[in-house]
Amino acid sequence: MKYALIGCGRIAANHIKAAFNNKLELAAVCDVKTEAMETLLTKYSLEKDVSIHRYTDYKEMITAEKPVLVGIATESGRHAEIALYCIRHGVNVIIEKPIAMSMADADKIVEVAEQYQVKVCACHQNRFNNAVQATRRALEEGRFGKLSHGSIHVRWNRNKDYYDQAPWRGTWAQDGGCMMNQCIHGVDLLRWMMGDEVVEVYAQTAQQYHNYLECEDIGMAVVKFANGAIGTIEGTTNVYPKNLEETLYLFGETGTVKIGGTSTNNIDVWDFADRRPEDENLKGLQEATSNVYGNGHTAVYADMMKAIELDRAPYIDAKAGRRALEVILAMYQSAATGLPVKLPLKNVASTDFIGRFEG
Repeated sequence: MKYALIGCGRIAANHIKAAFNNKLELAAVCDVKTEAMETLLTKYSLEKDVSIHRYTDYKEMITAEKPVLVGIATESGRHAEIALYCIRHGVNVIIEKPIAMSMADADKIVEVAEQYQVKVCACHQNRFNNAVQATRRALEEGRFGKLSHGSIHVRWNRNKDYYDQAPWRGTWAQDGGCMMNQCIHGVDLLRWMMGDEVVEVYAQTAQQYHNYLECEDIGMAVVKFANGAIGTIEGTTNVYPKNLEETLYLFGETGTVKIGGTSTNNIDVWDFADRRPEDENLKGLQEATSNVYGNGHTAVYADMMKAIELDRAPYIDAKAGRRALEVILAMYQSAATGLPVKLPLKNVASTDFIGRFEG
């Protein structure tokens, strides 16, 4: 399957690795910075491979290469524009989170993908973590009973060196703050596990230490779900001196699970009323990861290839990406107005909050 990658920055290595693990044909890479492409290819000893074409214009690449599948790993503010161009040219896409920076763009991606019969995957790779998959199976089997509440805690560190690597980081137009960039994976998991349908979001956000950014470095929210369950969200990049945890709790009438680790990759608590022999193997499960991005990209790519081959929806489709974005933007709107925000959300964009923390 012919594959190309647009955007060769920090996360691009995970996409290349996933492409190779799935034996995709890497036809081309694209980045506005030629040195970024060469740095990425050198990491995989591909700098001398002339069969991998280099482009600085993604439109030119799509026209010339006609790939079956494209990974989009640019700055967040360009995800929607690039995705829509690819979709309209019949190219299937895996979009790094968030899939867009506005509800209008996210809705357009969903609409146009259906119109052109193109597969769109939102890259929320932590859904494929072993701990998360085990928990999802238990949920679908009804082992939790009626859900009471759940929470996600993303307690990470990002210092000035991180933000200095790219000028778009921490801007409302191209990135958003800790909630949109670092915490959206956890928000995706919480919403997915708690029934998906959110009724209302109330949030507070602040900029405590990162005054050289435009956006927040701490956000907290209470989420009301349509099924009556309550969720809480805590996300920050203010933890000293390094990443502490990304932890998901689910509390049901007949089950309690705590998924911990740096990126929801371990099972810390696994208790159910209907005890099963296999439960003993899940208690204390730890999935080794080399970084906070985890191991899920390879599974995301494998699933997307199957979706294309079998003409089915990807496991994590554009609507899933839209739902995660919706909660973040609802948090931003609630924090800005001081009021709870009802969902579904329409016509809200990250750029609506420019100037939020100035002065």
